Amino acid sequence: MLRKLHQLTGIVPLALFVLEHFYTNSKAITGPADFNNAVKDLQSIPYILFVEIGGIFIPLIYHAVYGIFITAEARMNNLNYPYPRNWFYTIQRVTGIILFFFILFHVLNFRFGLIPNLNNLSVATHPTQAFEIVSREFRMVPIFLIYVIGIASTVWHLANGIWLFLVDWGITIGAKAQQMTGYACIAFGIGLFLVGLNAMIAFIHAGGLLGGLVK
Repeated sequence: MLRKLHQLTGIVPLALFVLEHFYTNSKAITGPADFNNAVKDLQSIPYILFVEIGGIFIPLIYHAVYGIFITAEARMNNLNYPYPRNWFYTIQRVTGIILFFFILFHVLNFRFGLIPNLNNLSVATHPTQAFEIVSREFRMVPIFLIYVIGIASTVWHLANGIWLFLVDWGITIGAKAQQMTGYACIAFGIGLFLVGLNAMIAFIHAGGLLGGLVK
């Protein structure tokens, strides 16, 4: 039951939050004003603190803590059985560990502005400066690379997690169906990574990878 709950929290609400997060960040593509307004709109949601605690932080903490337990009991045997799905098993756990530290850094950095010598302004409480805060940090090469790794790990963990959820919950049955949904999840992951990367670049280059074509 705990494992099922772990999988469920990965889909609802965490996967939905990731998609919303990517959507909001993509507002940077059309300029600072659009992104700042998107942040302001989010913070104007009634009872936003309770929404964040109950809908994001509690499920996230449970998913992370139980994920560490799953990783601790894992037995890696990729060298003996180098099958693709076996590598997926290992990478899912490696990305989980990366995400534990990345999300902690990300939340302390942008949500609360508590990273010493880096950022002391919360994006959530300074929506009119939100774009400027993120842009300033993404212009630092080490921070930019940290977020590229973080986005890549998030996308992998989510895309593969969706496939595992569909299989383990009996939604995708049969080898052929599982193979096709596997390809679909890979395509979804690649597309989502490009969306996230484009949003990042938009904070340091107007329009992101698309330049001025987004207007």
